[in-house]
Amino acid sequence: MPKDHPLMPDTLTLANARLILPDGEMTGRMTLKGGEIVEIAPGPGVPAGAVDCGGDIVAPGLVELHTDNLERHIRPRPSAHWPHKPAIVAHDAELAACGITTVFDAIRVGSIEGKGNVGLPRYARDLADELLAMRAAGALKISHHIHLRAEICSQFLTDELDQFGPEDRVGILSLMDHTPGQRQFADIGQYATYMKGKHGLSEETFQDHVATRQALGASVREAHETAAVDAAQRLGSVLASHDDTTVGHVARSAAHGIALAEFPTTEEAARACRQHGIAVMMGAPNLVRGESHSGNVSALALAEAGLLDIVSSDYVPAALLYAAVLLGDLWGDLPRAIATVSRAPAHASGLLDRGMLAEGMRADAIRFRLVDGVPVLRGVWSAGARVA
Repeated sequence: MPKDHPLMPDTLTLANARLILPDGEMTGRMTLKGGEIVEIAPGPGVPAGAVDCGGDIVAPGLVELHTDNLERHIRPRPSAHWPHKPAIVAHDAELAACGITTVFDAIRVGSIEGKGNVGLPRYARDLADELLAMRAAGALKISHHIHLRAEICSQFLTDELDQFGPEDRVGILSLMDHTPGQRQFADIGQYATYMKGKHGLSEETFQDHVATRQALGASVREAHETAAVDAAQRLGSVLASHDDTTVGHVARSAAHGIALAEFPTTEEAARACRQHGIAVMMGAPNLVRGESHSGNVSALALAEAGLLDIVSSDYVPAALLYAAVLLGDLWGDLPRAIATVSRAPAHASGLLDRGMLAEGMRADAIRFRLVDGVPVLRGVWSAGARVA
């Protein structure tokens, strides 16, 4: 958002607030000017012209690295396709209302021809062009970046990756393998429940789908994984793994230079990530619900074991802040918990100008209070402009 945006005041001071800082918290005030944090000072006083926060919590704006929310807006039902530009605007507004001020929009690359609703249509280049155009036009409230989800076991991955260049500023490229029978979908029974429920597949169609996808994976996995790793280097993207399940998966990720593991499915894999210095990211819905919808390891279990570094909203944007509050209760340390949804994801994606409340940082901030343990947002600022 440009610094002369009409919603941006010349100077804004949030006072009498419980400030969540990088090294702890304090009661004090914070002043935003020109899109940056220019002053943080202690004390409960409310200077003339300042906003009295009445003891509300003021924390960094949330940083989201992997959300399927944009895809949900462009395809709200398996057979319903929505115009992309209004979908982008609606997605942007929803994230702002949830306290997310920086997002890496997950866009799948790698399409598959399939019968009915089980194919994967090609859409990445067109959607990225529309997203970048809306961002350039100043139509979006928050800071948007591109995350390419490279579906390794697909038919046309290399062609689609070749359509992107360094000028697209692809921030993250993740290696996906959703072949049934392994990683996220190691439990075929859980996978059957998911696919039949989402797509209405008959047993015969489901079995045909599984056999077809497994054969495809066996034929293209190695070559496509190599192509995706090479593409990340060419694009200057942070490379992430997805659904690592075994120590062997993690060792392979480490060999590729991966420093971010999205949603490891077992505690064994999460521990191996820690040994290799790979940050572990888990889903907020998993943490809030206390279990994975795919039957994999609980994010709560990893948090209790000290193996959780970053939290992503995944498929429920509103879950991100709530998950951080739950972690704060679990750990007895709200600043540590807030870091999993702000500073840690910002640094993992190479964005060093945001993710914490400190002088000189980008003025991304949220104000909220707790009502029966539930965070209720009372203000969201992106680069100093109020967006919710």
